Amino acid sequence: MRQQSHPIATENNVASFQLTSFHFGSAAGERRQGKKVYIQASLHADEVPAMLVAHVLKRELERLDGEGRIRGEIILIPAANPIGLSQVVHNTPFGRYDLANGINFNRSYKHVAADLKISLADRLGADAAANVALIREHARRSVAAWDTDNPTQDLKKTLLGMAIDADVMLDLHCDNEAVLHLYTGTPLAEDVKPLAALMGAHATLLARESGGEPFDEACSRLWWDLAAAFPDAAIPMGCIGVTVELRGERDVRYDLAEQDARALLQFLACQGVLDIEPAPLPALIAEPTPLEGVEPIAAPHSGVLVFLKKLGERVQAGDAVADIVNPVSGQVTTLRCTQSGVLFARTAHRHLLRGMHVCKVAGEVANRTGNLLGQ
Repeated sequence: MRQQSHPIATENNVASFQLTSFHFGSAAGERRQGKKVYIQASLHADEVPAMLVAHVLKRELERLDGEGRIRGEIILIPAANPIGLSQVVHNTPFGRYDLANGINFNRSYKHVAADLKISLADRLGADAAANVALIREHARRSVAAWDTDNPTQDLKKTLLGMAIDADVMLDLHCDNEAVLHLYTGTPLAEDVKPLAALMGAHATLLARESGGEPFDEACSRLWWDLAAAFPDAAIPMGCIGVTVELRGERDVRYDLAEQDARALLQFLACQGVLDIEPAPLPALIAEPTPLEGVEPIAAPHSGVLVFLKKLGERVQAGDAVADIVNPVSGQVTTLRCTQSGVLFARTAHRHLLRGMHVCKVAGEVANRTGNLLGQ
């Protein structure tokens, strides 16, 4: 194992924050003997379950590295957002948005495909392996040329610089209250099914472009964008990029962290990165569904929120999922879903104002467009 420190400068080039990465297996110059895996935890710094899973992963990867069981290179970032970890508002950690500008820490990453469509013109051919190597070389250059102008952009550039050429990129998050679910690219649906089965995902949400340039798509979308731009070249899907939502913010338990870390290690075994005994794949809880099929339900007026359905429960179109109770007027409004699917995420708040988020249902039919992730 090798540990590296990455200073994140603030005013006058003073390094006020330190990002730490752990490197297992082959050194960078040797890693094409096997795959490169990049795993980061808690890019939204107040999403704590991911950091505990990373703690378990670090312990297990250090052991496996010592036993010579890592084929290739694995980079682990146990706490991906030192800036967000420093933010506190009214005694409450606030790690989803940069307080300096209000931008989501998991948005606005550089989409390098725009550069590569120019720099790779007439340079790609029928040799898929050669194309992959050349695309990764140009992708690294594009990230290195990213002209950043604030500390959060510097952090994003540092993270993307380590991940942009990975074969597998796993971005560990969690929701407010949720069952375990995944976000990934539509072209990666079959590749991600083993991960969904191993982790017990209740939903795998697919999109070719979800909006806002999140981290996972910054790593993976360039491959299907380039394949479309250069249809005569042999361009495989060179990165399996997945955002893993590890249930809810309060699901910080040793047993869950051990369970999730084992599942992630088993997925890496399936990818040929770890020399460990593979476990039989469990049955999928749910087939992948389009992110465009997610129905977000909002509060029509203020009041007390009472859920009528449980997380992970399948609902039918028209089912009552929650009530909003105004304790002053006595008004009670029942909220119903308009499509069938899985209630996979919901708010942890129990008093809402008009327009606030209530829950999300993952349906099978695409019926939304635009920015699918929101802010």
